[in-house]
Amino acid sequence: MKRILNYTAMFLIGGILVSCATSAVTGRRYLSLVNESQLNDQAALAYKEFLSSSDTKVITGTSNATMVKRVGNNIASATNRFLQERGVADQYDFNWEFNLVQSDEVNAWCMPGGKVAVYSGIIPITGNEAGLATVMGHEIAHAIEKHSVAQASNQIALQVGAQVIGVASSTTNNRAVSAINQLYGIGAPLSMLKFSRNDELAADRAGLIIMAMAGYDPNEAVKFWERMSSAKSGQAPAEFLSTHPSDARRISQLQSYIPEAMKYYKK
Repeated sequence: MKRILNYTAMFLIGGILVSCATSAVTGRRYLSLVNESQLNDQAALAYKEFLSSSDTKVITGTSNATMVKRVGNNIASATNRFLQERGVADQYDFNWEFNLVQSDEVNAWCMPGGKVAVYSGIIPITGNEAGLATVMGHEIAHAIEKHSVAQASNQIALQVGAQVIGVASSTTNNRAVSAINQLYGIGAPLSMLKFSRNDELAADRAGLIIMAMAGYDPNEAVKFWERMSSAKSGQAPAEFLSTHPSDARRISQLQSYIPEAMKYYKK
């Protein structure tokens, strides 16, 4: 029995290693056990249900709504160009959508496949188009770095244990769909993924590069996060209690990323 367990463990570990992939921008390794086409389909469904919900008011015809679509399209074009230059465009299937949503919440997010929502509550803090590009570039970077794939894969690995190899080779596995639905809350997509602090910093780095390629000054990202820090009411929780890095750490890291991003910036 012990020998069988040892062989099973070796097989499981080997399968997980084979199922690892490398992100396009930062080169981080992540677990990839889900069918990305399924993930995109589920995200598109959640996005559609979110937009059509009676609790959601999509803003159209205003200068801010137009700005969201303009900046989004600029970031999308830069993203597509970046992926083509890296020779990995065939590994992505973005069907971009950008919408401004009425909400006092200071928030924005991007689902797999390029489904983006910006909440009106964050617009005053963005300050200008470059500030908005900081936000949208960061959220889109989560999709470029495939943090959702890693999150869903980690959940599946925990759920199925020794059966994880079977999940990795299946394109219609019910557990994969279940994990995706749990992560994105089909019917309740406001409960978006909580990315880790390392994911957040990786998205900051990738987002700076993408916004720079789109023609926005990466230095504006620091100014945005300084405004964000000032806008927060009350005392922020200790960093170790949050999935997000502290503002001070984030700003410090952004400053260290800017020289790399400036190589892609052309006015």
